[in-house]
Amino acid sequence: MALSNREIAQIFEDVSDMLQIKGEIIHRVMAYRNVAEAIRDLPRDLHAIHADGQLNTIPFVGKVMEEKITELLTTGKLEFYEKLAAEIPPGILDMLRITGVGPKKAMQFWQEAGITSVDELEAAAREDKLSSLSGMGAKTQARILEGIESLRRRAANTRTPLGIALPAAQSILDRLLALPGVGKGSIAGSLRRGRPTIGDVDLVLTTNDPEPVMKFFASMDEVARVLGQGTTKSSVELHNGLQVDLVVVPPERWGTALVYFGGSQAHNIHIRELARQRGYTLNEHALTKLDGSGEILCDTEEKVYELLGMQWVPPEIREDWGEIELAQQHRIPTLITRDDIQSDLHMHTVWSDGKFTIREMAEAARARGHKYIVITDHSRGATIANGLTVERLMAQREEVRQVDAEMSPDFRVFHGTEMEIRADGTLDFPDEVLAQLDFVIASLHVGLRQPREQVTARLLNAIRNPHVDLIGHPRGQLIPDRDPADLDMDAVFAAASETGIALEINANPRRLDLEAQYARRAVELGIPIAIDTDAHRIDELDLLSYGILTARRGWVQPHNVINTWSVEQFLAWSRQRGP
Repeated sequence: MALSNREIAQIFEDVSDMLQIKGEIIHRVMAYRNVAEAIRDLPRDLHAIHADGQLNTIPFVGKVMEEKITELLTTGKLEFYEKLAAEIPPGILDMLRITGVGPKKAMQFWQEAGITSVDELEAAAREDKLSSLSGMGAKTQARILEGIESLRRRAANTRTPLGIALPAAQSILDRLLALPGVGKGSIAGSLRRGRPTIGDVDLVLTTNDPEPVMKFFASMDEVARVLGQGTTKSSVELHNGLQVDLVVVPPERWGTALVYFGGSQAHNIHIRELARQRGYTLNEHALTKLDGSGEILCDTEEKVYELLGMQWVPPEIREDWGEIELAQQHRIPTLITRDDIQSDLHMHTVWSDGKFTIREMAEAARARGHKYIVITDHSRGATIANGLTVERLMAQREEVRQVDAEMSPDFRVFHGTEMEIRADGTLDFPDEVLAQLDFVIASLHVGLRQPREQVTARLLNAIRNPHVDLIGHPRGQLIPDRDPADLDMDAVFAAASETGIALEINANPRRLDLEAQYARRAVELGIPIAIDTDAHRIDELDLLSYGILTARRGWVQPHNVINTWSVEQFLAWSRQRGP
């Protein structure tokens, strides 16, 4: 079976870890790690990119990495990986997931004590066999046991979904910002960039009196244990296993701190190199002149980028995927914001598996500033979701028309459906029924584990139906429980580009589908995007912010999104899509 992008990315990630364990230079380690990250974020199948002769267009892929990817694609194996894996037991890599165990310690446990797995390490610590190792002691041994217990709590999933991490981080940040003497504060790191899952939470604050802030941070009720506490940096683990790191700086150093802790590793390395070219070193504290003549303090991010000859870069796109070069040319695109959104095109009511009536959902959407919505309850094939038969769908239409008439002209309510794409590839309603609806979403809910050719053909059938306006949550993922369907996304994009259909960014943080890399590919091809909540309750209308984050990560601009349009534009577009 051909290797997937995810499997190839993991091989490069493992190579990076093994090289780090062996003590290789950091640039070689990062070369493999950067390629792994780039492959994970690809919007296309590596096999298709290889067939087009375009592997060298992938970020961080030069001649050597191109050869290694080609080897994996053509043989299913990588000789360099096999060689490293023969030298380093696989359990050594697992040890790196333990808080406080880095490559040097993992190598030491292996070489000095013959420990090659987490289980062996735990047994050795409990039997007091680690404290006698060089540079070790009882405290280090105890911390390792705590780290293993933490790893057990997190189980196999070492990353936290955005929908869990962001509310938890915001709650902590809000309380810290309310403390006396605290000025500015922000979420930083991968969470600020809106990645669908994160490793840990980074918070940055300004204050001239850090001690009481750090004491409060370490004593919060949700803190399970303190990993480290200092005057400017502290780290805690919450009861849910999430690690939260807090950095405190004086107000005049706010800009450099937020830049330093804001970008991906690749982005940060790139801008630090630009700083060096301009005669500076850059860290969280300041830009420091290489000639030793002093520091330049920056109290805003904009000042840091300005000193580097760049336009400010929105945090969501700080991944070193071309944003730095555009910032140097002052050509960063205007990314979509919540204020651009006029409507929500995907929501459910008590007619299927929603919890509120059509009127209640409409009034809640209007209260949130929307100008119009589409009611899209499930179709008859979704029996578990109380899907609507044709008769119930037509009865619902009458209620939608009544609510619309009562709320017009300031707010419009349109009638649609979220129609099942059945396991055999057929659609849940016939064309003559679809023709009577204002808007039609087609979605995959069943048969997601079918072979690539089969599940792709089902989606293409829906895309080519002239009555279908939008493909809902195209890849069908549920974070972290269900991997996306193995779709041929090149074929999906080609069909969507040909037909003019829209693809959805589903804002529910369990979905975030399309993912950012696919959204970026879609807009590059001129495919319209919709950002919808798929709300089943009134409070889920507020999930829109997660969809906006994902869209911004995908470089999506307002004009790419159909629910930024006025009601007149939206109606004109949906009507011209008919046969």
